Amino acid sequence: MTKSRMLALIRGVHTVIYVVMAVSTFMLLYYGVSGAKGRLLWVVVALLGVETIVFVGSGMKCPSTALAVKYGAEKGYVFDTFLPERITKYTFRFFGTIMGIALVLLVLRWLGVIG
Repeated sequence: MTKSRMLALIRGVHTVIYVVMAVSTFMLLYYGVSGAKGRLLWVVVALLGVETIVFVGSGMKCPSTALAVKYGAEKGYVFDTFLPERITKYTFRFFGTIMGIALVLLVLRWLGVIG
C-alpha cells in the first residue's frame, strides 16, 4: 500500500473514531441531564473510558496523530482526520469539559443529590 493510501486510511479510521467519540460524549451528557438509564449508557461509558485510557496512556496525544505523521501528514490540527480545523482545534477542551459535566451529573444522580 502506498504512503498516500495508508494516510487516507488512517485519516478515515480516525475520522470515524472521532465522530463516534463525539456522539458518545453528547450521549453521556444526555444521560447526565435526563437521568435516563439503560445498557447504552454503559456502552458509552466503556467507549469513553477506553478513549481516555488510550489518550492519557499516549501522553495526552492521540496515537493516530503520530501514525499519520509517519505516513506523510503535515502538522496542524486537521492533518490526521478529514474534519475541518474549526471542528478539531479545541477537541480536548470542548469534549473534556462536556464529559466532565456529564460525569458530575451522573454521579450526583447516582448519589441521589439531584433527581
